[in-house]
Amino acid sequence: MSVVTVPADDVNPIREALDSGITVDTSGSTSRPKRVRLSGGALVASARATTGAIGRGGWILALPLTYIAGIMVVARTLVDDTPLVDARREPFDPRVFARTIGELPEGVWFTALVPAQLVRLVDFAEGDTVARDALRRLDRILVGGQATPAGLIERATGLGLQVTRTYGSAETAGGVVYDGRPIGDAMIRIAPDNSIDISSSTLADEYVGDPDLTESSFAVDDGGVRWWRTTDLGAVTDGVLAVHGRADDIIITGGIKVSLADIDRVLADAGLDAIATWFPDETWGQVPAVVSTAELDRDAIRLLIETTLSKESRPYRFVTVDTLPRLESGKIDRRAVRALVEPPQT
Repeated sequence: MSVVTVPADDVNPIREALDSGITVDTSGSTSRPKRVRLSGGALVASARATTGAIGRGGWILALPLTYIAGIMVVARTLVDDTPLVDARREPFDPRVFARTIGELPEGVWFTALVPAQLVRLVDFAEGDTVARDALRRLDRILVGGQATPAGLIERATGLGLQVTRTYGSAETAGGVVYDGRPIGDAMIRIAPDNSIDISSSTLADEYVGDPDLTESSFAVDDGGVRWWRTTDLGAVTDGVLAVHGRADDIIITGGIKVSLADIDRVLADAGLDAIATWFPDETWGQVPAVVSTAELDRDAIRLLIETTLSKESRPYRFVTVDTLPRLESGKIDRRAVRALVEPPQT
């Protein structure tokens, strides 16, 4: 197997975008996808911010070019004039990916993955020393796009992998916070409702065709600084950002706030391939539910969640599926998950 370069037909549109800008779709994991317009300057600023944070090197593309994370992998190599290797596979194959890394020429190499891909790589490398040695050749693995499962980073670093958590979105031209700290000229502030605001030269210009959403999401403060209001909740301690979940992951059941992200963490800590969601209820308003890939001991799960979190956090409905629905990027498709537990329309 030889190293494969990314086809010119995939690279050239991104090369042009560095001058003229690009329109990309948000992931749409929790709501209808939105179209985001990014200037060429925002793409270049994002690429340079990453280089400033981790250094200059070649990149291995393992993400689709329909998402900003994949686009930015290519953009970084164009801005820095560094090598680009194509490792895209559908579905993602950790054996093929590790083999690709093992055949790279000498030099500095990076890649960007979503957590689902890193999970599969770590699972494979823990039982394969050749793969483990190959992956150690990577000078950095950026991982982002969704919440990272508990213990994954520790497992990866235990194998000798260099992993950096990233936080960002299509609206920020990719990651603007690495391991909790802003990169480039990015700034973070926490709003009174605990949501995260971001300022950066990488911010999008607009939501295409939606001026009302653009106006409500982007604002210039009295000092002339432009901010994007995210729907994520978080806190900053000693300059380090901790993301606590999405505002739309909070449901109200019987007048009490319940965090689906907290339920997800309890399920993950228990080693379950499961995700929390909700459905409407005439009595309580919104109530939690769990979708899993294996039949669960429902009483045991309810007790675990109640004792760990609260009585209101106990799931009312359980659904078992062969695989959890995912988007092309590897993120959980939360809209599809919720549809699995919605009561049938009558």
